[in-house]
Amino acid sequence: SARQKLFTLAKKISADRRKSLAGLEKEISALLTMLAMPNAQFRAEHILLETLTEQGIDKIKFLFAANKGSEVKEISKVASGGELSRLMLSIKSLIAKNTSLPSIIFDEIDAGVSGGVAEQVGRMINDMSDAMQVVAITHLPQIASKGNSHFTVYKEEKSGKTFTQIKHLSKEERVKEIATMLSAGKPTDASMKNAKELLKV
Repeated sequence: SARQKLFTLAKKISADRRKSLAGLEKEISALLTMLAMPNAQFRAEHILLETLTEQGIDKIKFLFAANKGSEVKEISKVASGGELSRLMLSIKSLIAKNTSLPSIIFDEIDAGVSGGVAEQVGRMINDMSDAMQVVAITHLPQIASKGNSHFTVYKEEKSGKTFTQIKHLSKEERVKEIATMLSAGKPTDASMKNAKELLKV
């Protein structure tokens, strides 16, 4: 009796999942277009299982192709680092939007991206912060400049031991830190000016 009830519930969940897949594909494709991947294809392949698992009677495979004319294949086999970062950000932003999370942490979600794409990634993360607290660990000035608060993490040696420290930056310190990120070293006059433009100060 319990097994029959489980299968009845699993079939209902399965039907709901199938209905939502087309919308999921469309929304992720739209987000990827915003992240400078207008020709990317994202597909969610639905496989109906004959046996009941902890996830129900469904198996979902995410398929992806970054370029026009490319065949969609499993994400792990075709996505580069930068493509994977943008795809994961798109998926996570949808999850966050639909689950009312109080906080979300991105640990270098921007890996493999730079320039204008980094700017778009920063904007998307910033948009998410309207609905929840977002903590983003990044090495990119375009993304670091979008936050309301900026912390720097650094290491310090004391008595032959290494300690990891974190510091909340003041407005002036933040400009210098962004300039350092832009210069990959000691800030220059040009990088200080650029940092102020990014921070709009």
